[in-house]
Amino acid sequence: MYKRKVILVTDGDIAAKGAVETAASNIGGRCISFSAGNPTILTGYEIVELIKAAKNDPVVVMVDDRGRKGRGAGESAMESILNNENIEVIGVVAVSSDGKDCNGIKLSCSITREGKVIEGSVDKNGVETRSGKICGDTLSILRGRKDLVIVGMGDPGKMDFYDAVEKGAPITTKALEEVLKRSTVGN
Repeated sequence: MYKRKVILVTDGDIAAKGAVETAASNIGGRCISFSAGNPTILTGYEIVELIKAAKNDPVVVMVDDRGRKGRGAGESAMESILNNENIEVIGVVAVSSDGKDCNGIKLSCSITREGKVIEGSVDKNGVETRSGKICGDTLSILRGRKDLVIVGMGDPGKMDFYDAVEKGAPITTKALEEVLKRSTVGN
């Protein structure tokens, strides 16, 4: 049985929505615009149904906890998507936040706000950090998921217009391209 190929993006506010819609189009994918929201409004089941109805792969989905500590709507939706037998999550674009209480998750790589691929991590502004891990309210469910390609990037609305939709959302596009390149789909 064919599984839909999905890339999750851990942000869903208005700036992220514009960037993700543009970037998904840039890579020939399909963005589930209804998955946007700060926090995520749709349930995991509702998002799964929209993924199944999408015209082509990869399907790009936004999930967001709106800074909520613990398990929020975005993580609940993400878990439903990750555990659905008809879906293959090929990677996650992990959007950085400046959370104070953060253990962080390991990354496959990150994209700086200048579009440079690095092996470390970036902060909310897309500037390289030394930790090698990324913090974000919608990320803890990914801890220990070694099977996933996880690409870090700064917040689309907080990178001093480096990722502006008017410029073609180059940083979000690069993050999606890197997921495709590093996943088995890209090989």
